[in-house]
Amino acid sequence: MSRLIGAVLVLAGLLYPLAVHFGEGRIAPWQFGLLLGALWLARAVSSGGNRWLAVAALLFCAVLALAGDPQLLRWYPVLLSGALLALFGASLIRGMPVAERLARLSEPELPPRAVRYTRQVTWVWCLFFLLNGLVTAALTLWAPLAWWTLYTGLIAYLLMGALFAAEWLVRRRVRAAA
Repeated sequence: MSRLIGAVLVLAGLLYPLAVHFGEGRIAPWQFGLLLGALWLARAVSSGGNRWLAVAALLFCAVLALAGDPQLLRWYPVLLSGALLALFGASLIRGMPVAERLARLSEPELPPRAVRYTRQVTWVWCLFFLLNGLVTAALTLWAPLAWWTLYTGLIAYLLMGALFAAEWLVRRRVRAAA
């Protein structure tokens, strides 16, 4: 059940910019807050990991529902970028970097060179989430809704996909050189 809720939450996140764009004037901000909050609450109850992210999202949803300001709808992607930056950044300070954790799922015994590489990859993702959050915040503050929707609903995902692909290619070269 936890995986289903997680998948629905990811799908809702992917479709969120389009829902905001096409729902403007049709769906009240409190309705967005209620629906999104219900998904995050279900995620928090059903999943053991990253509860602080669920708490941050639930607080945002509560503010959204109570304030009823349509402009607040645009801040959700900024919140997500900030939360992912915090997650990846905290893993560099304490514990195992996120990229290393993911790499160990397929290769539990990583050589020291691979551990250093995964730390660098985690830094790259931190930079991506920082820049993505800043661009999204700038679009939230100063751009028309159509620009915000284009960036958060398409361009950011393309950039993320390009970063995944580039990292995969670099990882193959690093492995071949080892």
